[in-house]
This record gives sequence, C-alpha cells and structure tokens, in this order.
Amino acid sequence: MREIVLDTETTGFDPNDGHRLVEIGCVELYQQIPTGKTFHKYINPERDMPEEAFRVHGLSEEFLSDQPLFSEVADDFVEFIGTAPMIIHNAEFDMNFINAELRWLKKPELPMEQAVDTLMMARKKFPGAPATLDALCRRFDIDNSNRTLHGALLDSELLAEVYLELLGGRQHGLSFAGDNQHDKKKDDNANLTSLTNQNKGELREARKFPIPEDELKAHEELLEKIDNPLWNTDTKQQS
Repeated sequence: MREIVLDTETTGFDPNDGHRLVEIGCVELYQQIPTGKTFHKYINPERDMPEEAFRVHGLSEEFLSDQPLFSEVADDFVEFIGTAPMIIHNAEFDMNFINAELRWLKKPELPMEQAVDTLMMARKKFPGAPATLDALCRRFDIDNSNRTLHGALLDSELLAEVYLELLGGRQHGLSFAGDNQHDKKKDDNANLTSLTNQNKGELREARKFPIPEDELKAHEELLEKIDNPLWNTDTKQQS
C-alpha cells in the first residue's frame, strides 16, 4: 500500500484572504516503510511575506522570488500524489491551500476523502493531551532537534515517524511475534495443567496379571533345587 506523508508552508492561514503556498514536502511510504522517494518544492507566492509567517518558516520574499510558480510544479505534484492516501497533520488546513491553488489553475481538486488526518488520530488516541507535531515527537521520543523552524520536507519526515507510531510503532511486527510466543507458552501451560487435573480426577484401577498354573509349578520346582536359599535362611533367623 502506497501512502504519501505531506506538509506545506504558507504565507498565512486562509487562501481566501489572498495567502499562498510557499513550500510543499512529501515523503513516500510503501507498506508503511519510507521508500526514500520524496517531492519537495519551494514556491514563489507572487506576493509579500508577512512577518508572522516568516518567523514560523524563515522563508523570505527575496528567497522565494527565485523559485518556480505553483503552476510550474502542479502537474508533477499531482502526479507524485496519484491516488495514494495523503497523511497530513491538520489535513483541512493543507488541503484548503492545495485545492485553492489547483482551483485557481482550473485543475481538478484533490478529494478530501483522500487525506488521513494525523491530528484527529492523535486526539482520538490521546484525548485531552497536546497533539502538535512537536508534542507527538516528545511523546514518541522522536528526535526533532533540527526543527528550529517549520519546514515542509523535514516536518513530513517527522510526521512519517509519528504516523507509524500512531499506528502501533515500527516494531509492531516484532511485538506481535513476541506476543504469539507468549500466548503459545500460556496455551501450552494451560494444556499441561488441564491434562494434569484431568489425570488427577481419573485414577485407574490396578490391573491384574494372573500367572498360569504351569509357570507357578515350574517356578516351585526350580526353588526346590536351590540349596539353602537366602529367603529361607532369613525366615529361620527371624523365627
């Protein structure tokens, strides 16, 4: 199963207020394992950079002025996504910007149903606990020391690790195998206990092995040929 972990950076909070995408970062997973394939683009928003947004991601208007327009990267981006589920933290925010940019280019929008929201996953798994990306990195002991500023590709890489932990962790296969061994041992012990208890409640009557008359007679004749047998000596001493 192919999945795409995705993050964006923007000039603000709402595309309807004229804010634009400035960075897209994607990490490909296959069978919940990173493949090493990524999609990463800085984008010229064709507008100024508000100070509040600059403090978040550090992308200046001067730096972005030399980057491609979204129209120049849109087809490659959509092709990279394909029909794969998109793993996004606070999916509504990123999807609003992505689909606004596609809509302005008169291109088909990406369906919201294609997005998997890790923010909702975290809130469901840990109700009432902080669910920011940084908080989840701390919870799962994921090193985010390089995250001095937000960056779409770095955040996608961190989110990929968080997503796997929300699903049960990278080592859930090994844990499952260990659990099977533990369960097997418990089953074996239970079977042994059951068998022991069963045997305790079903004591069998002693079996009889009658000796044929001819064998008894032959045995007596053999004993008569023995001089001073030990058992006779013991009997005389006791008497």
